[in-house]
Amino acid sequence: MKMSNDFPIDFVIVWVDMNDPKWQEDFARAKGMENTDTYNTGMERFRDYGFLKYWFRGVEKFAPWVNKIHFLTCGQKPEWLDVSHPKIHLVEHKDIIPAQYLPTFNSGVIERYIHKIPGLSEHFVYFNDDFYLLRPTPVERFFKNGLPCDIAVFQYNPEWSPYYTMLKNNIEIINARFDKREVFKEFRDKWINREYKGKDRMNKLLLPYGKFITLRVHHNAQPYLKKTFEEAWEFAEENLYATSSNRFRDKSDHTHELFRTWQICRGNFEPYNTYKDTKMFPLMVKPKKAIKAIRNQEYSLICINDNKHIRNYDTLMSDIMAAFESILPEKSTFEL
Repeated sequence: MKMSNDFPIDFVIVWVDMNDPKWQEDFARAKGMENTDTYNTGMERFRDYGFLKYWFRGVEKFAPWVNKIHFLTCGQKPEWLDVSHPKIHLVEHKDIIPAQYLPTFNSGVIERYIHKIPGLSEHFVYFNDDFYLLRPTPVERFFKNGLPCDIAVFQYNPEWSPYYTMLKNNIEIINARFDKREVFKEFRDKWINREYKGKDRMNKLLLPYGKFITLRVHHNAQPYLKKTFEEAWEFAEENLYATSSNRFRDKSDHTHELFRTWQICRGNFEPYNTYKDTKMFPLMVKPKKAIKAIRNQEYSLICINDNKHIRNYDTLMSDIMAAFESILPEKSTFEL
């Protein structure tokens, strides 16, 4: 697949090995020191399916144009990963996060520092380790005209879970920095856009309203400009440092959606309906559909969402691995 742009695009992926004795020791110590609940510390937030090699195989086969893969962990690496590969850059939390906030088990804290990765390109795509590429994916899926591709659509998110409370925390910062009417005046064509195919109805409804509400959150490999993080940090430094001390997820947190929303408000994106080629499969309710989507390569990107209530977990994981093996049976050059 030929690269159609003249700038490098990196991938950033975060990963954890919860079977690592050192990690388990640090986790138990931190959990014992803090008043946490199962939302923050449930093992489904950390367990590894054993599918990571298919992420690398998918990247090599379906996005060979990637410049560098920054593999971000607390110092761990899979035994099979060839760390001498010229595209692999191992990054530890301590390389980017101030020492007083470590160890951390809070993905929101880790994500807010990824722009500090040494050598990270200005254009990069952020992956969780449950996002997978399933078919050939061009540069234009993530960047067009030098800007990240994204969908700018409002969605009301009631605070029925800690996660949605975090999104509201993000929006408080956004409203403190941006005037919604001014943003809509300058970038109306990006907010009211036929690319969204009717999903912008809430945008039209809220045209007279003077404040931002939460944007539609689509589980997606998220394209970013590094300068977005730098700008947001300059404005919200006090908030971001204050909540960096949350070693586990907390209602006071901010998520990386803060930076995504900031990027959209700055007009630094190209309208793109991510729903047409990206899908999240909650394994608790859609296990068979997830397996079918993988085998048939129904989407460019999928998210396989774990949950503590999944039934027949081991059997399901085995079936999903077989599905990945059916489309990505050959080792990548990232594997030893």
